[in-house]
Amino acid sequence: MAGMEANAAPNRADGQAFLNQLRATFAQMPNTIPLLLFTEKSRDDVFAQANRQVIRAFRELTDKITLHEYDLSHEKARQHNVTVSPTLVIAPDQYNIRWIGAPMGEEARTFLELLLLVGSGNSNASEQSLKVLERIDAPRHVKVFISPSCPYCPQEAVNGAKAAVARPDLISLELIDIQCRPDIAQQYAAQSVPVAYANETLIGQGAQAEEVFMSSLQKLEPQTIFIPDVDAEVVETDLTIVGGGPAGITAAIYAVRSGLKTALVEANALGGQVATTPIVENYPGFTQVGGKTLVDIMVNHALEYVQIFQGEKVIDIKPGTPHEVQTTRRKFMTKTILLATGASHRMLGVPGEKRLSGRGVSYCATCDGPLFRDKKVLMVGGGNSAVTEALHLHHMGVAVTLVHRRDTLRAQEFLVKNLKESGIPVLWNTEIKDILGEERVTSVELFNNQTNETSTMPADGVFLSIGYTPAVELASKIGLELTEEGYIARDAKHRTNIPGIYAAGDVEGGYKQIVTATGMGAEAAMTIFEDIINPYWQQ
Repeated sequence: MAGMEANAAPNRADGQAFLNQLRATFAQMPNTIPLLLFTEKSRDDVFAQANRQVIRAFRELTDKITLHEYDLSHEKARQHNVTVSPTLVIAPDQYNIRWIGAPMGEEARTFLELLLLVGSGNSNASEQSLKVLERIDAPRHVKVFISPSCPYCPQEAVNGAKAAVARPDLISLELIDIQCRPDIAQQYAAQSVPVAYANETLIGQGAQAEEVFMSSLQKLEPQTIFIPDVDAEVVETDLTIVGGGPAGITAAIYAVRSGLKTALVEANALGGQVATTPIVENYPGFTQVGGKTLVDIMVNHALEYVQIFQGEKVIDIKPGTPHEVQTTRRKFMTKTILLATGASHRMLGVPGEKRLSGRGVSYCATCDGPLFRDKKVLMVGGGNSAVTEALHLHHMGVAVTLVHRRDTLRAQEFLVKNLKESGIPVLWNTEIKDILGEERVTSVELFNNQTNETSTMPADGVFLSIGYTPAVELASKIGLELTEEGYIARDAKHRTNIPGIYAAGDVEGGYKQIVTATGMGAEAAMTIFEDIINPYWQQ
């Protein structure tokens, strides 16, 4: 008990220090932040109540935030064209920003950043982003669909906020919580978050790097790459780590503690696949911990040592002395590179999968599950991840059925026991051959590989958890050798065939476990430290 109290004391101290820092930040801001909350007396639900609670908490930190609440029948609602409850209108005299839903869960981070942007009057967008936004010459009405349970959503929501603050003359923003307003999500077939629209045109699915979002907004079509101007900032390092999962984060900690000037670059949410894992039950020190919680602990530790460049995508690497790493925002000149790019969800490869991705086909139960409450979905897979996500969906109130192509599961016995106790049905020896539907998933075609029978089953969604494909695009581009399975080939010290370039984590293959990834990251960092002191390629 004494140990628990001792651990709690530093946490309380850190929390108080953070609140004091926020107070000081708000005090220095030049602008007040007027908030207008529109609710419906007959619908004083959890979202309306959450708005009041969250705003009250922030108002305790500063007197620059004001709140006025109106009923939907009030003249103010007509003045601001508000028709749904709850809607939070933010600084309407300066900006056109509104939030349909409430800043709960992951979106509390978005709300904080939004308040800081509005209070400072500064979009905090990169120079490259601002140059793109300057080229917009017609109105852009942006809608970003988000969910409190989605760790990737804040990045896309903040992209929209930066655009709206940078160009209030032309850009408006609506943040729409799919849990609060599933009807609006259905209208846009936004069944996988985050997803962004501008002028009723899809401009992005999934979290985008800031500059990629701005380019998509300017061109009114989804962009996948952004080439920065040639005058981008140059950063010199001993080690540049590409990838912010457990391997990359651990390597960063070890490298800086060894005295190496280190930078970590991550295009998406930090934590990789762990960030979307509902529950982790096999990481030492934690009997049970949410994946996102574990990631936050790792990231907070890393930030004590290393500078993290989140939201920047590496678009090119030129091996040399030094190596050159080009991102969407700057250039790194570095002695060594660690590729900890991880792996992405493996696709099923059946008709309808790509076409209906984000419209009932999902790879993240944590992100998209709430939209399927009281609906029928299939979870495809037979390993730990598939069973964990099936259990997560079940506890969320989703009618989930597990589909597995074999007659036994690969998942740990503990998870299999929970699956049986939860009463989740399993379709054994069954494969999905087609995902059907026009605007969204309506049914699937199933094939029993033992009886050779084909059948059609109604379904509102299909969740896939069938393993991962290593993210080796950069590795292939620069000529790194790959194994027969498609992973980066390396020696026992994580060295690749190009001197000064290393690999760690899931991109190397092996056991796909958090603890093994962190171990690989630590090993790679120690090797890099030794090789910089005594370069093996010069011997």
